[in-house]
Amino acid sequence: MPTVLVIDDNPAVATALEVLFSLRDIVTRSAESPAAGLAILGREPVDVVIQDMNFRADTTSGEEGAQLFRTIRARSPDMPVILLTAWTQLESAVELVKAGAADYLAKPWDDNKLLTTVHNLLELSATRRELARLRADENRRRTDLERRYDLRNVVFADAATERVIALACQVARADVPVLITGPNGAGKEKIAEIIQANSAAREGPFVTLNCGALPSELLEAELFGAEIGAYTGASRAREGKFESADGGTLFLDEIGNLSLNGQMKLLRVLETGRFERLGSNRERQVKVRVISATNADIQAMIRAGSFREDLYYRLNTIEIRVPPLAERIDDIVPLARYFLAPGKRLSADARDALRHHPWPGNVRELKNALSRAGLLATGPEITAADLALRAPAPPAPPDEEPDRGTIEAALARAGGVIAQAAAELGLSRQALYRRMDKLSIPRE
Repeated sequence: MPTVLVIDDNPAVATALEVLFSLRDIVTRSAESPAAGLAILGREPVDVVIQDMNFRADTTSGEEGAQLFRTIRARSPDMPVILLTAWTQLESAVELVKAGAADYLAKPWDDNKLLTTVHNLLELSATRRELARLRADENRRRTDLERRYDLRNVVFADAATERVIALACQVARADVPVLITGPNGAGKEKIAEIIQANSAAREGPFVTLNCGALPSELLEAELFGAEIGAYTGASRAREGKFESADGGTLFLDEIGNLSLNGQMKLLRVLETGRFERLGSNRERQVKVRVISATNADIQAMIRAGSFREDLYYRLNTIEIRVPPLAERIDDIVPLARYFLAPGKRLSADARDALRHHPWPGNVRELKNALSRAGLLATGPEITAADLALRAPAPPAPPDEEPDRGTIEAALARAGGVIAQAAAELGLSRQALYRRMDKLSIPRE
């Protein structure tokens, strides 16, 4: 049952409040002095304190009550305190409310108002206890994750990220393909690293390939290797990523960029473990776990005929969705602190600005923003002005494509980070690359 502590040197006051609260199933504890009240607070659970403002017969200043409140506040910052005051002490009571007291009531008090106030404060106390319990549970789960698994020094505080990491750790031991989905820059590769680090193949190689960074004619050579003369410029035989990853893990980022021919070959490797280098008829055998990632809508690509449905289901034995940074609010400030240059700190307005920015470029944009702010800040403290966060431009209408000047300006603001510039322009990364190639804008 909820408990109210009454600290008042008038026994009649304590008795009246005890009768009043007993009608509402509220337990009342009473103390006739500040020292006795503080002793009860130190040894018993209390939900709300109701205290007098004056404990000396020779004064009406209320200083004793003010000192009692300050002591309670120092020892239990979240304890709701209601002040009972005489009219001569109203000014002092108002000052204490500004300092954190829950409310004040003049003697003689209104029973209904007092009951309403106490009821609201009891609900608030119950909510705080529940939040504290949930926070403790989260801390226990996080500690357990960190104790049992190699999390690759990932920085996180948000419950949504914790769920993603827990799922990655859970599926790590299963030797099945994993598809990681989510926007560019959200941390998909970090999740792949966690899966590898906790898998049976953790001692094997971890090989990465960005399928969106190469033209299709070179992508297959990167994946499967090539013999001399297999394509223009192939002056020597080369080992592909599958051979390099034998006994370990191959992480294929932006898997949606793989050509249909490459998709067919990848499907065969996943089904048989066998492949041929470009320009060779000799089969090679490997044991590789494939983790793929995409920011594309693969289902839409399947409907459009640009992605094989059988490959999708082969890759998607387990799917892990990494939410955008805007959905992981509690991660933003810890990540920002991690990216800060040594000796730098965030001001309160900078932390507020970081939490309210939409972050279309996700963690990559955040890292770039902190790097830029570290250079602009004249002192050790980074302010919101140093961050210079800009609202992303609205997406261009479907029949309008950004011109050269618009693209170059967006690239400059993004510090050359393609994903961030694409998000600002309302384009996919691939669409921005195509537009840059059309306008002869260098990719570097």
